[in-house]
Amino acid sequence: MPRGSAGRRLTVARGEPRPPARAPADHALHDLVALSRALFDAPDEVEILRLAMDHITAAGSYSAEAGYLEVGGDLVPSPRTGQTHASAIGRRVRELAGQDGNVAVPGRRWGRALGLRGSAGLHGYLVVTSRSRPTEAERSLLAMLVRHTAAALSVTFAHRRQREDALELRRLREEHTALQRQLISVVAELGYERAVHSLMAGVAASGGGEEAVTRALHGLTGLPALLEDRFGRLRSWTGPDRPVPYPEPDPVRQDEMLHAVAKAAGPVRIRDRLITLIRPHGEILGVLALVDGRHEADEHTVLALGHAAASLALELTHLRNLAEVELRLHRVLADDLLAGTDETSAYARSEAVGHDLHRTHYIVVVQWANRAADEPFAQTVSRAASAVGMRSLLTRRSDHVVLIADDRPHARALYEALAHETGTRSGTIGVSTPCDSVNDIPRRYEEAQRALEVRRHCREHYGTSFFDELGLYRILGPGSDYRELETFVQEWLGQLIDYDSRHHATLVETLSRYFDCGGNYDETADSLAIHRSTLRYRLQRIRDISGNDLANVEDRLNLQVATRVWKIVLGGTG
Repeated sequence: MPRGSAGRRLTVARGEPRPPARAPADHALHDLVALSRALFDAPDEVEILRLAMDHITAAGSYSAEAGYLEVGGDLVPSPRTGQTHASAIGRRVRELAGQDGNVAVPGRRWGRALGLRGSAGLHGYLVVTSRSRPTEAERSLLAMLVRHTAAALSVTFAHRRQREDALELRRLREEHTALQRQLISVVAELGYERAVHSLMAGVAASGGGEEAVTRALHGLTGLPALLEDRFGRLRSWTGPDRPVPYPEPDPVRQDEMLHAVAKAAGPVRIRDRLITLIRPHGEILGVLALVDGRHEADEHTVLALGHAAASLALELTHLRNLAEVELRLHRVLADDLLAGTDETSAYARSEAVGHDLHRTHYIVVVQWANRAADEPFAQTVSRAASAVGMRSLLTRRSDHVVLIADDRPHARALYEALAHETGTRSGTIGVSTPCDSVNDIPRRYEEAQRALEVRRHCREHYGTSFFDELGLYRILGPGSDYRELETFVQEWLGQLIDYDSRHHATLVETLSRYFDCGGNYDETADSLAIHRSTLRYRLQRIRDISGNDLANVEDRLNLQVATRVWKIVLGGTG
């Protein structure tokens, strides 16, 4: 006998007391009541349809050929549906379009597709056949079974909808809560962003400059804030742990860092620093960074850093524009001074640009191998000059840069600073004699060029030459035949040079120092850090080896000129 969903038999099991005998109609009603309870106790619609199909005989001499459930607008057959006539039955059921109708099944005299309907519409179909035409009572019982099955399906679908509605309601509530939290977060973020923007705008408007911006950024983030120029030199630092002295930048590493940060969409972490570029219109004007050794920076830190960078972009652009105007005025004045201009106009214009032309000036000419005298190189020279304390007006020519400096340059400082800036020592600098009048500047410019040309034709091409130290070469000039000079040196000093080379001696240097000291024994010995008697011995060896007499006026003059040529033009080498 078939079972109900709860495992109960729909009829009495063996061994139990049997109830009083019933009439067939009573027995059928009893089975339908038991089936109805089982249908309403079933866990889902598939089990309800299975119970109805398995116990269709409770309504009469019927067979359940197929069962269908409505799922997503389609009729899905029950697993209990037979395969023999399933295709034909399926087509017929779909043709009925929700209505009841006859179904033809071979070997069956009667067949009917009965819709399982509820208040929400069609739940499915039950396809029933019989070998004989059902009686009126059997039809009534079958209709009752169909109604109970449809009611059970309606209850199951309603429960499912309730569960789904409850889940949907819960989902909607959770989504609403999440959206509320997101909205609160967005409002907070917008409030913070407006506060940061307002703070930075106020700082920019206050005229406090770069230091005011880094101070505000430090206050917002709690991290040390710093600003460097594009070359890595510190401009402003606010917060603890500032390195003293600040590390000297490496030009190659600085360029690599700028390239890496420029490619990123936002700030870049490099070691303990969170770095962003001050880059209005694509030109890098500076580097803004936060020192974050503990990796504490969050999205608020990044936001504050971005607003500070935007504020500094305006500040640095303004300063850059002012500097460019001042630079143009400086260069126009420098060009006019080199070409020759009246004193009254020159002094008035120099005061306007903040340069004191009343001081003694020197003209400095700078030329670097493999570097065009373009704007970047002119800026490099300007930075190097400022770094060594030179106050000057600057302009440039086709192959060199000119400085009108208000003091005598140090013999090596500017050259060393430029060597560091450019990364190469292949440069030459020429310096004029002092200039006490605006009218003398054009002539002093020629002297500086002469000093540079003499240096370029020396064996030691690179370094600084002062016009007032050229001696004889102030007369010879850059157009002279230097091969003749070498021949002259070889004629008068050749034997001494060869001797020094073979014996690792310094007779030529001793002779040059002797002439530099005006023939004074004591000064010469002191400058060479030797004893007076050692100096006498060396001078005697010079007489013996060269065959020249230092007491002879002619020999003495030629030897002195030869040592000067050896030292300046030939670089003090054999």
